[in-house]
Amino acid sequence: MLVAAAGPAPGASEQSGGRFSVLTWEQVQRLDQILGEAVPIHGRGNFPTLSVRPRTIVQVVRSRLEKKGIAVHNVRLNGSAASHVLHQDSGLGYKDLDLIFGVDLKTEDVFQLVKDVVMDCLLDFLPEGVNKDKITPMTLKEAYVQKLVKVCNETDRWSLISLSNNSGKNVELKFVDSLRRQFEFSVDSFQIILDSLLLFGECSENPMAENFHPTVTGESMYGDFEEAMDHLRNRVIATRNPEEIRGGGLLKYCNLLVRGFKPKSEVDMKALQRYMCSRFFIDFSDIGEQQRKLECYLQSHFVGMESKRYDYLMTLHRVVNESTVCLMGHERRQTLNLIAMLAVRVLAEQNIIPTVTNVTCYYQPAPYVSEINFNYYVTHVQPFLPCNQSYPTWLPCN
Repeated sequence: MLVAAAGPAPGASEQSGGRFSVLTWEQVQRLDQILGEAVPIHGRGNFPTLSVRPRTIVQVVRSRLEKKGIAVHNVRLNGSAASHVLHQDSGLGYKDLDLIFGVDLKTEDVFQLVKDVVMDCLLDFLPEGVNKDKITPMTLKEAYVQKLVKVCNETDRWSLISLSNNSGKNVELKFVDSLRRQFEFSVDSFQIILDSLLLFGECSENPMAENFHPTVTGESMYGDFEEAMDHLRNRVIATRNPEEIRGGGLLKYCNLLVRGFKPKSEVDMKALQRYMCSRFFIDFSDIGEQQRKLECYLQSHFVGMESKRYDYLMTLHRVVNESTVCLMGHERRQTLNLIAMLAVRVLAEQNIIPTVTNVTCYYQPAPYVSEINFNYYVTHVQPFLPCNQSYPTWLPCN
């Protein structure tokens, strides 16, 4: 069993400018707390809520995969939860619990086997007294799975199974063979390798203490752990190879701005904003897709922070207005109008303005736009589209 004294000094990178670092005792405690807190997985219809600790989910899924002949190379905590472990006062908070299982997904059969294993685990998590004999994997998927994603191409081979949580704190199980881009910005680039902590819990008869705990290692996919940590502490927005960021990066970028993060370089961020706007409109080219994406993002990323939704939409409106260069004038105006309508609706929901059925939205065109005669639009406010529906099959990755 590895203990803190057996590895590099806590908080130190393995080498100067290295991508790995050993967690401190305080960070290990936060990680252990997150893994030990029961998370509700809400069932649809008459299916009961499952209360399961992330630690248990990982152990059961891993054991079942290995029994089926699928080797799990390591398990990692990813995303905002990992950032929270490393720096509690980052301003990011954490919503989803992103758990990455490193596996080999060489054939379609393996993808299906992984999915079947997770469904079997959900069956075991059902409380005592539930008749499990007639519950099929399809039934479990409809009851407890929020989203299924499978990506299989030349550079990326991975799948995602997101388990439902009504407050937006989904447990996301990602099974990764290869993934070219694993982060958007340096502050969300952290992954914490869980294997040593999980093994300690299984093998040690004594509880953890400051002088007796496993060596837990974190990695920054950004490439430089200490630099990324400095960005997290000081709320700096930075990235590498921005042309690789998918369309959702625009929404994450505006979320960071609203939470008080600042660009590392104003000049670089102007180019980054243009990249992100262009990619957003490539991935979500239809106005209906844009509306669904924005509404789902608002519902899932501002739980407990509903008052920030208006500021977020106004920030997004400004960035799109200033940095969109890939659209025809009417397409750009259509998207800006959509964002403005959502902002008005948010104000109405907060009783800041009366509920409205149509409003007049004014905005200034970007400096490079030469068209005239489009001072305002009048449009009807559309109802929110539901985002908690189940999906009958794998979804493409957007």
